[in-house]
Amino acid sequence: MSEQLPPLTPATLYLVATPIGNLEDITLRALRVLREADVVAAEDTRRTGLLLKHFGIARPMISFFQFNEARRTEEILQRLIRGEKVALVSDAGTPGISDPGERVVRAAIAAGYRVEPVPGPCALVAALTASGLRTEEFHFVGFLPHKSGQRKRVLERLSQMPGTLVLYESPYRIEKLLGELADCFPDRSVVLARELTKKFEEFLRGKPAELQKQLEHRSLKGEFVVLIGSLEDRVAGGALTGQSAAERPQ
Repeated sequence: MSEQLPPLTPATLYLVATPIGNLEDITLRALRVLREADVVAAEDTRRTGLLLKHFGIARPMISFFQFNEARRTEEILQRLIRGEKVALVSDAGTPGISDPGERVVRAAIAAGYRVEPVPGPCALVAALTASGLRTEEFHFVGFLPHKSGQRKRVLERLSQMPGTLVLYESPYRIEKLLGELADCFPDRSVVLARELTKKFEEFLRGKPAELQKQLEHRSLKGEFVVLIGSLEDRVAGGALTGQSAAERPQ
């Protein structure tokens, strides 16, 4: 007989990690929290609605995204005051990592409420561990500023930091970023990770100029995790390679 699991704790904000692509990556604990929460605060209620429907879960939802984060934070605090169990999810991955969540976490802690992580998928961790670059020290930057001058200043500052650097970038700015990396990090090993956990998962490895040539005639979709090796790193495996995952259920 399986051990009876304890109920969720009232007046708690649960940070629930959800799949970044492959639905098989949902955890049993995440499913239980989503089933038992009083409300699910979702970055995109339509996308989360599809996820919940896939797993046969029907729960009330409220939107929680960048432009209503302040207002929704107050609403979530009121729900916690009433003793509700609130599950916070982002579009994909772990909420609060380059996604909304930081503000409400701080507010809940400041107000004396319990915040409980429900660990699971995270593009940062997935890309770093499979990159072939050093993992004992790394620095996560998230998305760079959009303005060229600000981007250059950030990259120049990062060039002095030890360990592996990890960025997120959109497919619309990846070519621009590689040009900037060619200026700031011309001899560093760079890994581009895309479509993580999906059918066409791919890791591209090389120096910035080599990757620029590799992408010249390709149209790529999906956000990138960009990893920049330390000075001691060399290109993993020698030659630049594109590596696609074997077909797997989505």
